[in-house]
Amino acid sequence: MKTTHRWLSIVEGCLLVALGLHILNSSGLLISGTAGAGMILLRVTDLSFGQLFFLLNIPFYILAWYTLGRDFTLRTFASVSLLSLLSELMKQYVVLSIHPLLSGALGGLLVGFGLIILFRHNASLGGLNILSVFLERRFGLHASKTTLVADILVLMAAVVFLDWSHLGYSLLAFLLLSSVVGRYHRPPEWAQIVMVDAKV
Repeated sequence: MKTTHRWLSIVEGCLLVALGLHILNSSGLLISGTAGAGMILLRVTDLSFGQLFFLLNIPFYILAWYTLGRDFTLRTFASVSLLSLLSELMKQYVVLSIHPLLSGALGGLLVGFGLIILFRHNASLGGLNILSVFLERRFGLHASKTTLVADILVLMAAVVFLDWSHLGYSLLAFLLLSSVVGRYHRPPEWAQIVMVDAKV
């Protein structure tokens, strides 16, 4: 029962993230982390977002396997694969026409809540999500802080590809995602102990 609940939650989290990313992609906006890097690379390659997202995550599995454990890595691999598949399906069958302002707001919120679900069930969407979980477990650094740094780096790279209005709407998505993770993500007890020890 516990295993079934965990995997259903992972599927739900991936659905929320996939829909959020599709909404952002439909308006030409970006999001942070590996997904944001994939959205940028869409503009310079012939690969789809799903293909790019899957390929970009491959190196991070090594970090996850040796530092976060086999179970976390396998759940993350399954989540990344599922998200890549859902992204391909939504690209083919879900047609959207949304104002960029609403797209940025909805996309950021959906991706943020999807990540919360995955974090709570010991999974992630690879890339910088793996790094954020590792830093949280090793140093007690809250995942929202790592997410914010990733947001800034992706936004800096996006200056080359986006006009100022789309940069502003993407920034809205970044801020809402970071806000959701910051307010709703609760590190496990062992991570909270690490943070207390670090402050002492």
